[in-house]
Amino acid sequence: MRLRHAGGDTVHLGYCTNVHPAEELAGILAQLDTYAVPVRAALGADLLGLGLWLAAPVAAELAADPALRRRLRAELDARGLEVVTLNGFPYAAFQAPVVKHDVYRPDWTTEQRLAYTLDLARVLADLLPDDAARGSISTLPLAWRQPWDDERADAARRRLDQLAAGLAAVQRDTGRQVRVGFEPEPGCVVESTGQAAALLSGMDTERLGVCLDLAHLACAWEEPAAALARLESAGLPVVKVQVSAAVEAADPTGGADALRRWVEPRFLHQTRGAGCAGGVDPADPAYAADDLDEALDAALPGPWRVHYHVPLHAPPEEPLGSTLPVLRAALAALYAGPAAGCDHLDVETYTWGVLPAARRPGTDAELATGIAAELAFARDELVGLGLTPELTTAGVAR
Repeated sequence: MRLRHAGGDTVHLGYCTNVHPAEELAGILAQLDTYAVPVRAALGADLLGLGLWLAAPVAAELAADPALRRRLRAELDARGLEVVTLNGFPYAAFQAPVVKHDVYRPDWTTEQRLAYTLDLARVLADLLPDDAARGSISTLPLAWRQPWDDERADAARRRLDQLAAGLAAVQRDTGRQVRVGFEPEPGCVVESTGQAAALLSGMDTERLGVCLDLAHLACAWEEPAAALARLESAGLPVVKVQVSAAVEAADPTGGADALRRWVEPRFLHQTRGAGCAGGVDPADPAYAADDLDEALDAALPGPWRVHYHVPLHAPPEEPLGSTLPVLRAALAALYAGPAAGCDHLDVETYTWGVLPAARRPGTDAELATGIAAELAFARDELVGLGLTPELTTAGVAR
C-alpha cells in the first residue's frame, strides 16, 4: 500500500514475507498466491507492498540471471504486488525448527554476508517499481555481541566499505539507488541507537543507514523521539522502519505462568528489564537475558520487555501486554512533522507460527487474515497521523 504524507512524500507500507518458509523461486511464487493475494483482497487494495525475503541461494540465482529477475517482476505485477524493500537479515532457513543464534550467521565480518547483500541489491534494482524513489535492504547489526574484538571490528568495517562501493556500482549499472539499513537488535554488537551512533558513524550515509525495528527499540527501553534525534545527530539516516510490537510484562513475577506459555524453541526471545534504560550496557546480566526461559529462571527484576513480535492488532491477554505505546510514539515522531521520517515501512511479525497455541493461526487462510488485520492496523495508525492512501487512476486506494 502507498500513503501520501502531507509534505508530499510517498510512504510505502507492506508486510515482510520472512513469516513464510519458501526458499526457492517456485515456492516463493506459490506463497504469493496463498498469502499475499488474499491479503491484498482483504484490504480492498489494488496494490500491496511486500518486504520480500529471499534466502541466499535464490538471491544468488536471481542475481545471476536477468531473465529470471524479469520473470519475478512480471509475476509480482500480475498479482498487484510491488517490492521496494527486501529483508536481508536471515541468510537462510529462517523458519527451521530451531533458529536461535543461527540467524546472526554469517555476519558482517564475512565475505558471504557481503556477497549475499550485494546479490539482493542487484535483484531489488530490477524489482523496483518504475516510480519508486529508491530501494532498501535491512540487515543484521554487524554480528552477535560475542565474540567481538578489534580484529573482527576492523574486518566488518572493511566489509561495509566494500558494501558501499558495491551499491554505488549497482546504481551506476541500473540507475536505481538501493540503501542498506543495519537493524539494532537485542544481544547484538549494535543493540541500541546509542551503539549505532558510536559504531556506524562515518559510513557512506548516501547508501548506508539504520533499519529501525520498533519492537527492538522498545526492548532497549529507548524513548523514540530521543532515539531518532540521536541517529540524526550522528548523521545516520533511517532507511527502513519495521512496524512491530514486543511482549511486555509489568510484573513478571506475577505473570510468570503466562510468560511460560510464550517460551518456544525456534527463535531467541531476548528479555530486557527497565534497568537497561538510562545508558547502562543494554546486555547487562543484572537486567538482561538472551532468552525468555533464561529470564524466568534468573528472576530478573521487572518490568520486562521481551523480543517476541506479537500481532499488532491482537496484543497478549492480561497480565501481559505489548509495546504498542512505543510503536505509536515512534510513528508520531517519524510522521507527525512536516516531512516523512522514512518512506519504507514493513509490518514484520515473523512469529505467527510459534505463538501460544490458542493464538496461532491454524490454516493458511487464517494467517492471511491475520496479516491483513495487522496491515489495516498500521495503515489506520498512519492515517490518524494525517497520511492519506494514494489512489490509482481508477480511484482505488493503493
